[in-house]
Amino acid sequence: MTRSTTIRRSLAVAAALALFAAGVFTATMLDRAAAGDERAPIGLPALSKVVNLSHVNDPARTPIFPGDPAFTIETVFDVANDGYYLELVTEGTHTGTHYSAPCHFHEGALCMDDLSPSDLVLPALVLDVRDQVAEDPDHLVTVADLKAFEDQHGEMPSGAAVLLLTGCDAFWGGGDTDGEPNYFNCGSGLSGDHQPGFSRNAVKWLIETGVLGKTGALGTDTFGPDPSSDGYFIPTWLTLRRHRVTIENLTNLDALPPTGAWIVLGSPRNVNGSGAPGTVFGFVP
Repeated sequence: MTRSTTIRRSLAVAAALALFAAGVFTATMLDRAAAGDERAPIGLPALSKVVNLSHVNDPARTPIFPGDPAFTIETVFDVANDGYYLELVTEGTHTGTHYSAPCHFHEGALCMDDLSPSDLVLPALVLDVRDQVAEDPDHLVTVADLKAFEDQHGEMPSGAAVLLLTGCDAFWGGGDTDGEPNYFNCGSGLSGDHQPGFSRNAVKWLIETGVLGKTGALGTDTFGPDPSSDGYFIPTWLTLRRHRVTIENLTNLDALPPTGAWIVLGSPRNVNGSGAPGTVFGFVP
């Protein structure tokens, strides 16, 4: 037996042992269930849970922003008659849980198909203003509120998604009768539209300090980050510049911590799309 043959055999044995050890390790880590072929689930690395931050896209329960087109889902083919099931969905691009691209408010700006994946994966900051909104459905988040958040939770990172937890999502799917508790008045029962949001100065501060940097987002569990008192939608207008987005009609924000979570925005990448309904996930470390 030559020396080279001995070396090759030794390497083969070592490789086989390595593969065997890897197999044992993998089997141990997967912890396969003993009953039948059932497989044990594998937890996501470094995450404690994943939160669905989107409402179900249901025409019967989705409030429509005043003036937007109607939302319908029609069954076109079904399994019994056609061998497969297919629906036709008709809705505006800003219906239900969705995010808005810069071209929603700025001519010539980036649209859905221009955004990069890195624009849509963002560290999340959750500002809980439910107590204030319960007293005033037109509550404004001010610069002082943002500074108080930093005093309590530390400096906000650059390029963050600043998400407003108002509690208004509890009234999603109800009626829209004026003067009764509904999503349009954040459950207050007041006549007309009443929605909390960010003050103009608060958004300017977020931009000036770099929290809303080249990327970033303003999000909320209402129709949008603009308070009902701002008929010009200035917080949205300011945010939708560079690669930033707004996220509207979120839910389950109370399942995220104030800091440390991440969000991932997913929706169809429509050509020249100003926005699109989609699914937003929250990843909690």
